[in-house]
Amino acid sequence: MNVPQNLRYTNQHEWVLTRGETAVIGITDHAQQMLGDVVYVGLPEVGTELSRGESFGVVESVKAASDVYAPVSGVVARINQELEEHPEQVNQSPYEKGWMLEVTMRDPGELEELLDPDGYREFVLSEQEKS
Repeated sequence: MNVPQNLRYTNQHEWVLTRGETAVIGITDHAQQMLGDVVYVGLPEVGTELSRGESFGVVESVKAASDVYAPVSGVVARINQELEEHPEQVNQSPYEKGWMLEVTMRDPGELEELLDPDGYREFVLSEQEKS
């Protein structure tokens, strides 16, 4: 399981990379493995206001469709338009080319409530033990 050390994570399997007041968001390597081959990514429009914990988009695969949730509150500043034509980038490169959106954060303090890499690994392992 690839869990980069420079990111924060949610228990819904999203990751966050911060650059000042900007949060880059995507789904984790574990999430894309569980979904299988991604065939569609639906994202909000630039300017959309997001609240932490609310669904902002959907990822559809050959196995299932899954909502994607905002790990932080803010305004969508940019979306990864490449995913419209190449949704498979979520599988091939979940932390680089498969990023989904950039959000200008309303409250950077929300980052403190996210999981660190070790916490995310422990969360995934505990989920796997339950199933």
